[in-house]
Amino acid sequence: MQIRVFPDKDSLSRAAANHAAGSLRSLLREKTVVRLVAATGASQFEFLDALTSTPGIDWSRLEVFHLDEYVGLPITHPASFRKYLLERLINKTGIENFHGLNGELDPQTVIRDVGREILASSVDLAFVGIGENGHLAFNDPPANFDTEEPYLVVELDEACRRQQLNEGWFPNLDAVPPKAISMSVRQILRAKEIVAVVPDARKASAVRDCLQGEINPLAPASILRRHLNTTIYLDNASASLLEQPTLTRFGAA
Repeated sequence: MQIRVFPDKDSLSRAAANHAAGSLRSLLREKTVVRLVAATGASQFEFLDALTSTPGIDWSRLEVFHLDEYVGLPITHPASFRKYLLERLINKTGIENFHGLNGELDPQTVIRDVGREILASSVDLAFVGIGENGHLAFNDPPANFDTEEPYLVVELDEACRRQQLNEGWFPNLDAVPPKAISMSVRQILRAKEIVAVVPDARKASAVRDCLQGEINPLAPASILRRHLNTTIYLDNASASLLEQPTLTRFGAA
């Protein structure tokens, strides 16, 4: 695992987008179809904007899988992650092969059907974030590190639900759905490469616990340290509680 620290969210996002674009171009030279997992959330806005503006990527040859979605939330809701990905990635680039998680359908049927699709072949690249409670996708602590199932129906803890409220997606805590569909931890780790984009001071405690604490289910994203090809992109704010000797710092990208 590599940790790269940039002065601010904009330089972090541009650097992560350059990295991701380079990986996609390289994969597209080798393969007819590239399989990608894409993250959502406020922390990914600038990264996805920079990535989708990058030239030289044949988006039509990407097959995209969805990390997580709320159970019971319609696609018209501002917090719908299907809506987010369609607007910020899929429709913007012309990607045609998108396996969205439909939170309005029976969740067991959704995880069965999308799980079957993702297990059909290996995943080449995954974009992820780290939550304020250390979650990876919607795998809140204590996360299930053992299941081999590709997708799970999970209960969201209060810290996760408050993050969604504080980011402005919902009017009050009661409006945040208590359940979600999430890609499992082991399925995320099956990706051949992982790029994690984690800006902002509100993530600093989780970053410290996950990157320099014990690897354990109470800090779900700590499991990324066991993946041999993961790069974590931080800004000065999100890296502020880390021990400095472990970090590689960069100027503005």
